Amino acid sequence: MKVEVHKSQATRLINAGGVILVTSCYKDKPNIITLAWHTPISKDPGLIGISIAKSHLSYELINKSEEFIINIPDAGLLKQALSCGSISGAKVDKFKESGLTAEKADKLMKTPRIKECIGHIECYLRDIRDIGDHGLFIGEVIFASAEEGLFNETWQVDKVKLLFHLGSKFFTNSSEMLKA
Repeated sequence: MKVEVHKSQATRLINAGGVILVTSCYKDKPNIITLAWHTPISKDPGLIGISIAKSHLSYELINKSEEFIINIPDAGLLKQALSCGSISGAKVDKFKESGLTAEKADKLMKTPRIKECIGHIECYLRDIRDIGDHGLFIGEVIFASAEEGLFNETWQVDKVKLLFHLGSKFFTNSSEMLKA
């Protein structure tokens, strides 16, 4: 027997999305936003979509700077991910508040990446689509990196626990590799 899921929670049926910490910067104002709404869009060229509420500071910063970095945390950064997703960057410096370290990116000149994260995808903004109360930011991948020994064609889940958002304050992590 199936039970009805309220339509306001329907995305949670498919949204066991990997948690990402997206950094942006405009006029020396860096910010971090925690997201689980993201998707690959194209392999060639490499395009990734991230969905951000129009009311969030990161929406404005990415729109103006035309670049962003997707930082991939491991499950050990849950507390910091919650912090960056719960407070407004308009009111506080999320790097200071969360204890995360800003470091120079490999290719982007303005936006910092997060030192404590195990992977990074640097993107130029290719397009923004107006999608309801969110904007779909389409980024073109210009550089990607991962912590040595943790990625070989895919994340090595026997060595790292990725963080996944289930909705609300519920999270899980990767625990084993299943090969079909």
